[in-house]
Amino acid sequence: MNTMAITATDVNKLRQITGAGMMDCKQALTEANGDFDAAIDILRKKGQKVAAKRADRDASEGLVIAKTSADGTRGVLVCTNCETDFVAKNADFAAMAGRIADIALEKGLDSIDALKAAAYDSNGLSIAEKLIEQTGVIGEKIDVSACHALSAGFVFAYNHPGNKVASLVGLSKAGFDGVAKDVAMQVAAMAPIALDKASTPQSVIDKEIEIGKDLAIQEGKPVDMAEKIALGRLNKFFKESTLLAQEFIKDNKLNVEQYVKNADKELSITGFKRHSLTI
Repeated sequence: MNTMAITATDVNKLRQITGAGMMDCKQALTEANGDFDAAIDILRKKGQKVAAKRADRDASEGLVIAKTSADGTRGVLVCTNCETDFVAKNADFAAMAGRIADIALEKGLDSIDALKAAAYDSNGLSIAEKLIEQTGVIGEKIDVSACHALSAGFVFAYNHPGNKVASLVGLSKAGFDGVAKDVAMQVAAMAPIALDKASTPQSVIDKEIEIGKDLAIQEGKPVDMAEKIALGRLNKFFKESTLLAQEFIKDNKLNVEQYVKNADKELSITGFKRHSLTI
């Protein structure tokens, strides 16, 4: 098939399939002698080239999406990134980000690598390939930077307006949607680093002790007292940075654990996940 035999209908059809520009579609069809599958491959290869050129760009915008299963026992949190807020607000980008989150939920995926390897559509296109394809179509770096999963007796998903931050909270049992929402909003707003003191990574604790010792010495405290002072400051760190010990944002007379226990003595928070584009 020569260039003259490639109709506007053919070009438009390829454009609808791929989302690529009109001239890009026409050139791809011309190069592929009218073979749609080959033209799609050509456009993907173009996308790969664009992706390689933009690999060092900062894809700091995008959408963070949290979703839960129909039975409320599983949740996922996925962040799909782009470079500009303009693209993040585009309906097609939002649809793709939502589809990727749906796949993570359907397949119970809990890592970026597993998510990217999963099929995006019935044609066998992987999510990794879809991201490369869309990088070529949109002209911005498109990527996935987070994929978290959470299972519990009841999982609540909170998406802050604008989808710049989202959270998942697991409770020991269902029937406390309002409590779950309050705690999920707490997680989104206060960014705790762990559930409690016991679950705080030792590397984080060691770092805080070192910082506390340095501060004590800078304040003129004796070196042999610096570690004791640092350990005292560590208790304040746990209160501010672990979810159960944090002051409840709706009532600072309570910490989060007390708020939950006030709802039901047998109720407990079993875990949480949080992701933000900025924090």
